[in-house]
Amino acid sequence: MRHLEDKFNKEYGYPWVFLNEEEFDGEFKSAVQKESSAPISFGLIPKEHWYQPDWIDEEKATEGRAQMQAANIIYADSVPYRNMCRFNSGFFFNHPLLQPYRYYWRVEPDIQYFCDVTYDPFDYLRDNKKTYGFTISFYEWEKTIPTLWATVKDFMTAHPEYIASENAMNYLSDNDGDSYNLCHFWSNFEIADMDFWRSEAYAKFFEFLDSKGGFYYERWGDAPVHSIAAALFLPKDQLHFFRDIGYRHEPFQHCPKGDDWVRGKCTCNSHDTLDYAPQSCISRYEKLFH
Repeated sequence: MRHLEDKFNKEYGYPWVFLNEEEFDGEFKSAVQKESSAPISFGLIPKEHWYQPDWIDEEKATEGRAQMQAANIIYADSVPYRNMCRFNSGFFFNHPLLQPYRYYWRVEPDIQYFCDVTYDPFDYLRDNKKTYGFTISFYEWEKTIPTLWATVKDFMTAHPEYIASENAMNYLSDNDGDSYNLCHFWSNFEIADMDFWRSEAYAKFFEFLDSKGGFYYERWGDAPVHSIAAALFLPKDQLHFFRDIGYRHEPFQHCPKGDDWVRGKCTCNSHDTLDYAPQSCISRYEKLFH
């Protein structure tokens, strides 16, 4: 919060919204309120939006977690992590505290911003008819989503009316959608339009995915879910790479280059960035436009 206030929000005063599955205590609220003069709201997540649904087969879910733990997959045995992924995939944008807002900037703990943000990204999205913005893109761990793409293909077959013309399928797949290449936008940073998540297409998509149980039987993350939806249901020119925003979430970071680095007075090393590393999908994204 301190990073983002210093690099951006001290000039703009946009409100902060904190959500949790338990009530925030007074000590936390007091500490947070000292960090910004902007309005701050604290909300409780409804139990039905956070906790594992009753209809999930717990024996099957337990077996899935054990298999992932044996494969040394991060958060393999964590149910709270799965709760968070499902909540961020399907519910956050419908929380009562977010209803006054169309655009949001997702902020996670233990992140860093390296550069001054010298313009308003929300204005940029609106003025340029962009819907989803990101800074980092790389490959998902296939063992966490073994049946996700087959489920997506079933949805596409059932609902071809939601697939945008001029979409970004070539970012997701190297064979016209037969298989998923695992590319996704890392969703711990998102600046996006919640009207998209609130749309009929996305609502139907999430309901379909959720009904399959993959958030709990496997470990479907909100990053591939958001990325696949944005790439398929939006024209590709409504996606935006915020290449001028320097950002780190362990263990990866994006650092701007050239004029962007100078203009933002960036403190990161422009050579220390994931953008064109072997595990990055930025080059695949950029090929959409060349």
